Amino acid sequence: MTQPIVSKTSARIPTADGTFTLSLYRTDIDDKEHLALVAGDVTRRDNVLVRIHSECFTGDVLGSLRCDCGPQLNQAIKLIASEGAGIILYLRQEGRGIGLRNKLRAYNLQDEGYDTVDANLLLGHQADERDYSVAALMLHDLGVRSLRLLTNNPAKIESLAAAGLRVTERVPLQVASHEENAAYLETKVKRMRHLLDLERVAVGTNGRFPLHSPLSQLQPGHRSDRPFVTLSYAQSLDGSITVQRGQPTAISGSESMRFTHQLRANHDGILVGIGTVLADNPSLTVRLVPGENPQPVVLDSHLRCPSDIKIMTRRPIIATLPTAGPVRQAALEAAGAQVWQLPANKNGRISLTALLPRLKEAGYHSLMVEGGSQVISSFLTAGVVDRVVVTVAPLYLGGLTAVEPQKTGQNGRFFPQLVNHQYHQVGKDLVLIADVENVRFGD
Repeated sequence: MTQPIVSKTSARIPTADGTFTLSLYRTDIDDKEHLALVAGDVTRRDNVLVRIHSECFTGDVLGSLRCDCGPQLNQAIKLIASEGAGIILYLRQEGRGIGLRNKLRAYNLQDEGYDTVDANLLLGHQADERDYSVAALMLHDLGVRSLRLLTNNPAKIESLAAAGLRVTERVPLQVASHEENAAYLETKVKRMRHLLDLERVAVGTNGRFPLHSPLSQLQPGHRSDRPFVTLSYAQSLDGSITVQRGQPTAISGSESMRFTHQLRANHDGILVGIGTVLADNPSLTVRLVPGENPQPVVLDSHLRCPSDIKIMTRRPIIATLPTAGPVRQAALEAAGAQVWQLPANKNGRISLTALLPRLKEAGYHSLMVEGGSQVISSFLTAGVVDRVVVTVAPLYLGGLTAVEPQKTGQNGRFFPQLVNHQYHQVGKDLVLIADVENVRFGD
């Protein structure tokens, strides 16, 4: 890359997600002002998390539902902020390079029945006129040696590779599909080679969640070291998750239960403890919404899991300790389970810092945790939760609370702080969604 930077102006930009440095670039490649939003130190770094985002005034600023641009930009900002370092390049290439005026004309053609590709062609443009050479120039200037690219578009990877940049990983961005963007997303997959799992993102409306609700857009993030962990549970107004240990208690309303099933469908795996399995024999499915059932994972230190539980037909992963009996392990494996022996942590329980990387290696990139108080407390104190989703129902139970009492003098210092709080009423319930700050990794 030999083209010089004509000018570069930078300033500190504090945001709700974190503090960034915003740099405005002008180059001799074009006469446009492109932006780089940088978190942390990326100079001479490998595997920098990067998003190359083309300007979309209608989606990024107005929140248009015709495309997936706004949700992808928001996801990228949060992912990079949570990682502590990364880059978002904001390129002035509105409408895949045809400009806002022509994009609006293309929208009118789409409303007449043409897809997003044919609309561009009818206006005398190519399906995609974007040029990523300026992006490569900016990344070289920022000192990036290699990167992980947040994208569903293989053309971006190919363009960067042609410019001498090494992309070590493609990090997908999943967005929800609904009646306003379904045809657009399908066209991107079928005619523009985009790598988007339409079955996974499809949610429709079907009376479940309003189209504009953030709940319909909630997708897990991405981590390179382990699965993205979402901790989800329902509680009463007094903080109870059940009347007493071992007794299943219905807390959530029907609307919030459908939301929980959609959340399950958005994750690769779902984890519970052996206590939940013995008390409730749960199905752990997404039967209330369209989508694929997540992979069941059970924490079972002593292999107390029965061989005839409902989830056995889905080859559950049963995590246990090396001290568990080999006869019981053989029986569970014969019934269809995958038994993983893992080391114990300092409290004698299954080490989550051993389990989670192994799940990642097995191809599970996101994990929903729905266990009881022991599982909830273990994940929180180990610092391996990325997001919490708590449903609060308008009732009192006077029962077992979600978090186990801690040792005297700890004063909650081993629990993470929550940021980016959202509150949504779903039916009669209140749903809290928040990201976890300062995640530690150790139990």
